[in-house]
Amino acid sequence: MSEPSSQPAATGNSRRTRAMLRVTALVSVAAIGYAIYYAMVLRGVETTDNAYAQATVVQITPQLAGTVTEVLADDTDLVKAGQPLVRFDAADAQVALEQAKAQLAQTVRETRTLYAGNATLEAQVATRQAELVRIGADLKRYQDDAARREPLLEAGAVAREEFEHAQAQAASLRGQTQAAQSALEAARAQLAANQVLTEGVRVDRHPAVLRAAARVHEAQLALHRTTLVAPIGGYIARRAVQVGQRVQAGASLMSVVALEQPWVDANFKEGQLRNLRLGQPVTLQADLYGSTVTYRGTIDGMGAGTGSAFALLPAQNASGNWIKVVQRLPVRIALDPKEVAANPLRVGLSMRVSVDVSKKDGPSLAQAPRPPAPVPAGEDAVRAAADAIVRTIIAENAGKP
Repeated sequence: MSEPSSQPAATGNSRRTRAMLRVTALVSVAAIGYAIYYAMVLRGVETTDNAYAQATVVQITPQLAGTVTEVLADDTDLVKAGQPLVRFDAADAQVALEQAKAQLAQTVRETRTLYAGNATLEAQVATRQAELVRIGADLKRYQDDAARREPLLEAGAVAREEFEHAQAQAASLRGQTQAAQSALEAARAQLAANQVLTEGVRVDRHPAVLRAAARVHEAQLALHRTTLVAPIGGYIARRAVQVGQRVQAGASLMSVVALEQPWVDANFKEGQLRNLRLGQPVTLQADLYGSTVTYRGTIDGMGAGTGSAFALLPAQNASGNWIKVVQRLPVRIALDPKEVAANPLRVGLSMRVSVDVSKKDGPSLAQAPRPPAPVPAGEDAVRAAADAIVRTIIAENAGKP
């Protein structure tokens, strides 16, 4: 009876053995396949899901205090560079501009008076000189008369009265000579002082005129700044201003987000940074679109420090209770504008990043400064308009050259 019972047991053991062998074989094949895949693919890729889309965000802030009269854009609106966004009450700025224009005209006329005064003072100097010469000639004549009459006085040929009269006239003319000399010196000093105020410059380049012209520029800029325009094109976000509101200089009214040129900040661990280089190709996927949309980009730069190093309250690692925390460094990834235009991103969206690190011949930090961005025209047109106003006022009040 024992032989029939042992045969089924042996059969069951053999089946379990074969099953275990199959499982072992499958695990071995999977391990070998993963090892091959890691060696050929994963070994040359660094990935992270700690990445977020970023874009240029410009805050719209007034440079002067004022009362809002118009709000021309709202949240989610698309605006172009130079498009008006907010207008302030411009009455005070307009009055200040008119006052500055009037002051400039008055200053030009007063400055012309200084130049005209030179000719008047020169004529006074010439008059004082002629008077001094005349008095000197009279003094010499009376002195000669007294000298001629003095020898004749003892002989009785000349009356003493005539001799004393000539001496008195000579003494009076000597006093007049001293007064005329002082008047001449005062006229010369006054002429020199007036010439200091006008020497070497034209009326339109006189310091007083330039100071008044600067006030016209200041008033013109203040009038221009009563209208806030979009410095870049983009979408309006975080609008916080209402019509009739009194706002101070520097208050945040709204933001303009340039979604046409976003980038991605990917935060890689310290151990991953050894393989990252500038210019390496990157593939990205956004949680917004899932795996159906893939972006392609390149590493554009690496941060100069970890997030904790630039935190508001940096960690005090020198304290006694220290726990090591793996740090992350932000890596900036530039995106293809055409792909972004086809599938727009928003600021703060989560991204999954895969970097091909097979090529490691590039630098890990920037080797040259980034080319400066072109400076927008901004207020150059306003300055040109103010220059035209100043030239017109000076020409109208400067008289004939």
